[in-house]
Amino acid sequence: MFHRQSSHTEFVVENITISVVRKNIKSLRLSIYTQTGKVRLAAPLWLSDDALRMYALSKLSWIRKHQKRLESRKPQAAQAFVSGEYHEYSGGRFILEVVPHTGKPRVVLDHSMLKLFVKDSSTKHYRANVLAGWYRDRIKEQIPGLIEAWEKRIGVEVAAWGIKRMKTRWGSCNIRARRIWLNLELAKKPARCLEYVVVHEMVHLLERNHSKRFAALMTQFLPQWRSLKEELNEPEA
Repeated sequence: MFHRQSSHTEFVVENITISVVRKNIKSLRLSIYTQTGKVRLAAPLWLSDDALRMYALSKLSWIRKHQKRLESRKPQAAQAFVSGEYHEYSGGRFILEVVPHTGKPRVVLDHSMLKLFVKDSSTKHYRANVLAGWYRDRIKEQIPGLIEAWEKRIGVEVAAWGIKRMKTRWGSCNIRARRIWLNLELAKKPARCLEYVVVHEMVHLLERNHSKRFAALMTQFLPQWRSLKEELNEPEA
């Protein structure tokens, strides 16, 4: 039985709680929050509760698989942004070294280390923001070239792009504005995964939904996209 709460509903399938958000959309979209493992189902307004339950049942193995994977990837402890911690970048793990510094804060990648130059009195929040800014700059260096190359291959034009934090997606596409957004966390993933997300969002300019046509277009332009999606742990079903 569904439990109503404003525009959201919830139901439980095999001990898994599914949070449902009804929207004016054409197709179902199942996702898993990468930080918490919680399951979210965006559904068209016209679909019945029974139809949503049947859909969730059909996706149980997928949900369990990805929840298990997310659980195995949880960090041992919350990051404190102090020397000796491991931080991810471009598919690798690097030891953080906080270097006392009175000038402009900066981050330097030095072999197996990420050197964070900040004031000795800087807070955890400040250090996190400095590192996030460095991640953002690294993505910004890659995106223009990727978009330019794939515009020619796919035959579309991206009017604008941006980077922001996202809870459940690696990217999104505003088709009307021809604008794509990319998750800041992609800086921690291999460059091939960033390219996959860029292509994924650009293909949405040809096909709005995750339809058979969308999958066929992805295979046409990026034949290995399914393995890249698996590597990235893309949360959309």
